[in-house]
Amino acid sequence: MKKQLIALLALAAVAGAGACSGGAAGAGDDLKGQTVEIVGPWTGDEQKSFEKVLAAFTTKTGAEVKYTPAGDELPTVLQTRISGGTPPNVALIAQPGLVAQFAEDNALKPVNSEVEQAVTQHNAAVWKQLGSVDGKLYGFTFKAANKSAIWYSEKAFGQVGATPPATWDDLIKTSKAIAETGMAAVAVGGADGWTLTDWFENVYLRTAGPENYDKLAKHEIPWTDPTVRKALEELAKLWGDPTLVAGGALQTEFPKSVISVFGEPAGAAMVFEGDFVASIITTNTKAKVGEDAKFFPFPSVAGSKDAVVAGGDMAVQFKDDKATTELMKFLASPESGEIWAGLGGFLSPNKDIASSAYPDDVTQDLAKRIVDAGDNVRFDMSDLAPAAFGGTKGAGEWKDLQDFLADPKNVDGIMQRLEANAAKAYGK
Repeated sequence: MKKQLIALLALAAVAGAGACSGGAAGAGDDLKGQTVEIVGPWTGDEQKSFEKVLAAFTTKTGAEVKYTPAGDELPTVLQTRISGGTPPNVALIAQPGLVAQFAEDNALKPVNSEVEQAVTQHNAAVWKQLGSVDGKLYGFTFKAANKSAIWYSEKAFGQVGATPPATWDDLIKTSKAIAETGMAAVAVGGADGWTLTDWFENVYLRTAGPENYDKLAKHEIPWTDPTVRKALEELAKLWGDPTLVAGGALQTEFPKSVISVFGEPAGAAMVFEGDFVASIITTNTKAKVGEDAKFFPFPSVAGSKDAVVAGGDMAVQFKDDKATTELMKFLASPESGEIWAGLGGFLSPNKDIASSAYPDDVTQDLAKRIVDAGDNVRFDMSDLAPAAFGGTKGAGEWKDLQDFLADPKNVDGIMQRLEANAAKAYGK
């Protein structure tokens, strides 16, 4: 009898240890029978990749996940759902300003302490600040974009013996050397105004510094500030030389600017934009990323430190039940990011995602630069601004910078227009 009692006590001790260890045993049944809905922007291949991430969560916890793709209509879909009293459990939102609006309207739930601890552990402090409103953390960036890359044709650079320029002045020199061969140096997708905001933001971050970037993003300094002038004058060194920019920039949509560099016949040697350029190259040209098509980080301006302008999709929760919280914990973990990273088309600010999880050298480098930039990462400024100023086709910053591309000498006039439109949108 005594032996049986000892055996039972030993068995109980082992079972208790297994439960306390947080091991996988039994974890798959914790949330069985529960369903969580998540609304996101992704369709097509991105949707398929994300659904594989969610399938891993189901295997891990037993909870079913319904993914609702909303595409570009996501802000409208969410606002309608909230107004109707049927919000999803979780959403992925690309506009921090919209996240702040939902938080201020008490539509969102702050993340719990475990999620906050994971965000703090796995990300630079700047990312936690981005997801915070009035001192409370409401979300974290799950999928990021590195918008500080200039892609170039290895063939075009080889013809002039060029190497990737590390400074803005060297970029101008390299551009002039390429232009002398009869090829334009840079293709600019000026028909899509958002590309021009990214150009400005990268130059501004490097000339004005992160603190002024934050102030301008909040309209705490005006667009007539001398720091804005400096950035526009630097941009004018490139945009103002008609031999350097491929013709018809204001009529060229972004995908066509990429194809202009890497298609046949090539019309330019370089194109600026984020990591997503790689998918356009792969889908629309015969160029091979990493061989024919390479990138270099946006160059330093006047000795500036390495910095990255990033975009991204922030996970936020509208409900705070156990299944929702567990999904948020999972998305904040390196485990979830590594699943999508291995499928391609994904970057993350999560510094604990193994570099080897990314499928190739180019993607590894792009991801590493986001992580290594630390607190010198800044979110896309136009996405931080009210949509009327930073996100409306044919209006606000998009239109003003298109006008600047058309007439780069008009620095004063563009500054005045930017400030007038910003003041109206920010209500100042």
